[in-house]
Formats: sequence, structure tokens, C-alpha cells
Amino acid sequence: MPEPRTWQVVAGSAVLGLALAVGAVAVAGPWDSGQRKAERDRAVTAGARGGAHHSPDSAAGDPRRPAPAPSAPAVLGALGLTDGSGSHGNTKPSTITRPGDDPAALAALLGPLLADPGLGPLRTATVVDATTGKRLYGVGAGTPMTPASTVKIATTTAALSALGPEHRIATTTVGSPDGRTVTLVGGGDPTLDHTRLKALADATARALKAPSASGASGASGPDTAVRLAYDTSLYQGPVLHPIGPNENIAPVTALMTDEGRLDHSHHGPADRSTDPARDTAAAFAGYLEKAGLTVEGDPRPGRAPKSARPLARTESARLDDLVERTLTYSDNDLAEALVRQTALAHKKPASFAGAERAVHDELARLGLPLAGTRFADGSGLDRAGKVTGALLTGVLTRAADPARPALRPVLTGLPVGGFSGTLAERYGTAATTAGAGLVHAKTGTLTGVNTLAGTVVTPSGRLLAFAFLAGRTSAPDAAQTALDRLSTALARPARTATSPH
Repeated sequence: MPEPRTWQVVAGSAVLGLALAVGAVAVAGPWDSGQRKAERDRAVTAGARGGAHHSPDSAAGDPRRPAPAPSAPAVLGALGLTDGSGSHGNTKPSTITRPGDDPAALAALLGPLLADPGLGPLRTATVVDATTGKRLYGVGAGTPMTPASTVKIATTTAALSALGPEHRIATTTVGSPDGRTVTLVGGGDPTLDHTRLKALADATARALKAPSASGASGASGPDTAVRLAYDTSLYQGPVLHPIGPNENIAPVTALMTDEGRLDHSHHGPADRSTDPARDTAAAFAGYLEKAGLTVEGDPRPGRAPKSARPLARTESARLDDLVERTLTYSDNDLAEALVRQTALAHKKPASFAGAERAVHDELARLGLPLAGTRFADGSGLDRAGKVTGALLTGVLTRAADPARPALRPVLTGLPVGGFSGTLAERYGTAATTAGAGLVHAKTGTLTGVNTLAGTVVTPSGRLLAFAFLAGRTSAPDAAQTALDRLSTALARPARTATSPH
């Protein structure tokens, strides 16, 4: 299990060049699965330009892209590494003020940035040492704020804690005792795609044609006829999210394909099916017919009979992969699915209300501060949700705890400034390039709400967890820039002198 020092290397590796980036970060997360593998492959194809995600001429002064790791010497020196030439950079450690190591210096640094008018009249800031949990800076740390999508940090943590990283979500088929009805049973997997749905249909057809356990002959021939039902009863309560029909989330149902997306996209806003369960069942019927069955009539909703026999199943990726995807791409559909899995683990209804209680109870079990919080949904689209900076930094600290490896995907799934997910196009200005690669954070955006919470490595190699929450903002671009400057300030050394070796 990585020690805290390893996490400091991991979080800072993106600015240290390709070899160190790939080697160090490989220690931190499930690189052979999902998003982390994609980021590793991207790093490998980047050639020898280093890990700063910049164009060849970025060093020549392009302010839009990160420069070639201006803070690398400080990080290398802090970690006891060299810059490849045998030296520890071109600046003596004594010439650098490390605000992350000094709460007074941190307050002096962040105070003016927090006063940026772009953050609106409501703003809170919390910074803690992720190794010790000690708060280093706090303005309104216990004030409940609308978190937008940063709530996903908390809701995915609850899912991992309740279910474990190896949990998978199953979609199954069962057959009626007379063999005449097949029921497609939704297990709450919004990542079910047509490849897996077709494989499930093929396996279902084979099971129907195979001899039964009692030795009776199975059905056979191209004219084998069945009726198809589909069961969404795992979920309870409203199907529509409180924001109503919206391109940011499909109807919340236990059976859907590709998150109800109609444009073949994999993340971000998209036109959605108005009835994902029915559409999935209709597609499944077509696959059954291609597998040699005849489906009589249209698929109809209905509960699987208790006496039904299992036919086939398909499973999602592991929960740790799903959590990474949820955080990297701010996947609202998946976030709502994961909180319902948490509710089921707590033997509560898989509904908005049941999930809210389950998430609260699971985070309470982790000993996190919950005063004033409300988990109105799993995604953060509901403005009724409230969290505090103390809760978000507390969650991040738990995820960094070497004694809690099951929570590590909460850190490995965070978007990386200038590199991945919802931060891919940020940290490219002159004022924020020092944060590129070093800031790993979840974004949150609603009209009038802008938030950012995650981790950052200081120039001394210290891993900090932070949460910056702003409300009643008037211009999202200005608010995002202010948030990026706040987080970058934690990563950039403040030089008090220049004293080259």
C-alpha cells in the first residue's frame, strides 16, 4: 500500500517528464482499467516532450498551454530527486516560500485570491494536509453550500465504502417456468451497451435451447416463440430527476443502454431517450430474433416471477472503474446509479430519498463531518443538495489514507488540470499553468454555482486537499478562472529571491 510520500510523488509526476510520470503514477491507481489506462497510453504516445501536455513551441511563450514544467525543479528538490543533470534545479530551496507548510503564509496567499469578484458574494475555502488531516486554511469551512458536481466526491466515496471496489452491477434474464416468457431484469447499470446487450441475448437464446436441469429437451428451431417482458422494479420513486427532462441526465431507471444517449456519445450533454427501459427492451428483442428466437408482440413491462429460472447475465466494469469514470467525466447518470447501489447495500429503497439516507449513513460511518449537509441526489444537479468544505476535504483525506485502499479510486479518478476530463481545457493561462498536472480536482458548475475540490502537491512535496465553493456567481468563466488561480497558488512556489547555483 502506498505511503503518503508515494502519493506526493504520484500527484506531482505529471510535470516531471514522461519517464517519471509513467513510472511514478503507475503506483497509484488501477492503470490497467478504464480511464487510467487511457491516460497512461496518452502519456506514452506523447513522446519525449514531457508530461506537461504542451505543444513544441509552448516554451516560446504560448500563454494558452502549460510551459515545460516551470515548477519541476522545486518539486524535484522537495522529493529528493534530480532534474536529470544531477542537480536539484536552478533555485536554492532557501529562496522559496512554501505556503503549504505555513498556515500564515497560506492565508496571506489565498486571502486576496478568494476576494476575486468573479467568485460572487458567497465563497468558502478549506485546505487541509491530506496526510495528517490538519486544517491549514479555512474560511467558512463548515458553511453548507450548493456543491454542484463536487458532491460526486462524497457520493462515490460512499459507494466504494459500502460496496467495495470489486462490486459489479448485473443485468440478467430469467425464464418463466413454462419457458414461454423471457424477462430482462435491470440491475441499475447505465453503462450497458449494445455489444453486451447482444451478447446477453445470444446467451439467453442458448440457455433457452439447451436441455433443462431436469433433463428435458430445450426449445429449438428458428420458429421458437417467446414473449419478452422487462423488469425495472429495482428502482423506486420518481424516474425523472427533479430538474426534469434534461440533456445532462436520462430518466433514472434500472434498465437502460448507453445512458439513454441518442447520439452515440460517451460523456457530456446529449439528447436522451424519454423511455430508456422500453428502448433497451426493444433492442434486446431484435437481438433475440437474430439469435434464432421469435418474439411475440412488443416487449412489455413486468416483474420477473419468483419462480423464474436464471438464463443469462452480463456485468458492468468493477466499481473502482465506474467511480473513476464518474469523477473524470462528471457522469451524472452513473452517479445516480452508484448512490442507488449504495442504498441497496444499506437495505434502503433505491430511490432519491433512499439513496440520500444511505449516503449520509455511510459517510457518518466513516466519521466525516455532516452538519448541515444534504445529499438531494448523487450527481449534484439538484440545487437542494448542500455540503461543506470540511466534508469534501475530509472525504479526500480518507481516500488518501493508506489504511483505506478501497477508497483510492476517488483520488485516481479526479480530472487532472490541463490533461483529462472536465479539467482538460483548463490551467492553460499564464496565471494557471503552474497548476497543470499538479492539480487533480472535481469541478462543479450550475448557473450561479462554481466549485472545485481535489488535491494538489506543494513545492515541498506536501499533498494538500482543498475545497473552494462559490455561490451566486454571475459569470462562469470568471469564476472558473478564480478557482483555478486559487488551486494553482497552492502548487506554485512564491519566490522571495533568485539565487542560482
